[in-house]
Amino acid sequence: MNTLAAWRAALAELSPANFGLVMATGILALAAGMLGLPWVARVLLVLNVAQYALLWLLYLLRALIWPRRCLGDLTDHARGPGYFTVVAATGVLASQVLVQEQARQAGLALGVLTLVLWAAFTYSIFLAFIIKRDKPPLVQGISGSWLLAVVATQSVAVVCALLAPDVALRWRATLNFLALTLWLWAGVLYLWLMGLIFYRFMFLRLAPEELVPSYWINMGALAISTLAGALLIHEAPQAPWLAMLLPFVKGVTLTYWAAGSWWIPVLVLLGVWRHGVRRYPLVYEPRYWALVFPLGMYAACTWQMDHALQLALLEPLARVFLGFGLLAWLLTFAGLVRRVFRLLPGFGVYRSGT
Repeated sequence: MNTLAAWRAALAELSPANFGLVMATGILALAAGMLGLPWVARVLLVLNVAQYALLWLLYLLRALIWPRRCLGDLTDHARGPGYFTVVAATGVLASQVLVQEQARQAGLALGVLTLVLWAAFTYSIFLAFIIKRDKPPLVQGISGSWLLAVVATQSVAVVCALLAPDVALRWRATLNFLALTLWLWAGVLYLWLMGLIFYRFMFLRLAPEELVPSYWINMGALAISTLAGALLIHEAPQAPWLAMLLPFVKGVTLTYWAAGSWWIPVLVLLGVWRHGVRRYPLVYEPRYWALVFPLGMYAACTWQMDHALQLALLEPLARVFLGFGLLAWLLTFAGLVRRVFRLLPGFGVYRSGT
C-alpha cells in the first residue's frame, strides 16, 4: 500500500473519541494550576492547543474524504457517543483559556463554539438513534461512552459559569441561568443513562473485552457535575435567584461528589479483574483517555468543591488524584507515541478504538 492510500485508509478508521486526549490534558492543566503547579499547567496548555488544532485538521480531512463514514459513525450506537468528546474538549480548552490566560474574547469564542457543537451533536445523535430502524441489543449498544453526553452538557455549564463574572449584568444573569439549567438537565440525563448501564452491569454478562476504559466516565460525569455545581455556588452571591436555591445546589453538588467517589473503588477493582484475573492485554487505545480525564476531573472538582463549601478538608485528596492523573496521562501518552511508531508514521494511532 502506498503512502497516500495508507493515509486515506487511516483517516477512514479515525475514531470519533480521539478528542478525549484534549479533555484529559486540559483538565489536568486546570487541576495543576489550582494546586500550585503553574509550570505544569502552562506546558499542558501549550500542548493542548497544538493537539486540538491537529485533531480538528484530521477530522475535517476525514469529513471531506470519507463523508459517509463520518455520518455513519453518528448513527452507530458504539461509535456515535464518541463525538461528544469534540464538545467536551472544546469546553475544556475554553475553560483553560479563561482561567489560565484570562483571554476573555478567545474564551467567549470557544464557549459559543462549545454550545453550537453541543446542540448539533446532541440532537443529531439522539434523533438518529431514536429513528434508526435496526438497533443493537442493550448488551452491545450501551457503554460508559454514552455518559460523554453528560460530560459535554456539563462542559457548557462550566464555561457559562466561568464567563459570567466578566460580562454585563444582564448577560451575567442569562449565563448563570443557562449554566444552572444545563447542570440540572445533565443530572437527569445521567440518571437515565446510568440506569441502563447499571442494569447492564448487574444483569447481563460482562466479558473482559466489553469492560472498556470508557466506563470510567461513570465517575467522570459526576466529577464534572460537581465542578459545575461548585462554580454555581461561587456565583450565587451575584445572583439573588440563584442564592435562593443555594442549599439545593450545595446538597446536589455534594451528592454528585459522593456518588462519584463511590465509583472509584468499583472501577479500580473491575480493572484488576479485567487485567489481573482475566489477563486481558493492557494496550493503548483512544478510549484510555476516558480513564485519564475522570482522574484529573476528580482532582479539580474536589479542590473546587472544598473551597466552595468552605470545608478545608479535601485538598490533600485532590493532590493525590492529581498525581494519579498525571501518571496515567504520561503512561497513556507513551502508549500513543508507541502506537505512532508501530503503525503509520505520525498517524496510525488514530486507527483503532471507539
